[in-house]
Amino acid sequence: MGHGARGTEHGASCGGGRLPPVTLLRMQATAYTYDPDTRAGSVLLDDGTPLPFDAAAFDAGGLRLLRPGQRVRIEVEGEGESRRVVYVTLQTF
Repeated sequence: MGHGARGTEHGASCGGGRLPPVTLLRMQATAYTYDPDTRAGSVLLDDGTPLPFDAAAFDAGGLRLLRPGQRVRIEVEGEGESRRVVYVTLQTF
């Protein structure tokens, strides 16, 4: 529920080769921390794993404020230690 993956191919080439496809994972999470000065913070995934987000991810979602405890929709790219939130917005029903 709320989980799904989508692959997106980049059309640009780099050094004569194509860039690898970027896979974004869409999921729900709970806002955990947020600093309005830096517009960065973290979310808790439903399994309890904290995952930070930066100002670019916050701005991509068009939010103005985020309160801890709010349910959010996020898009995540990468795996393991390189996993990062690229989009965060409020979960609407």
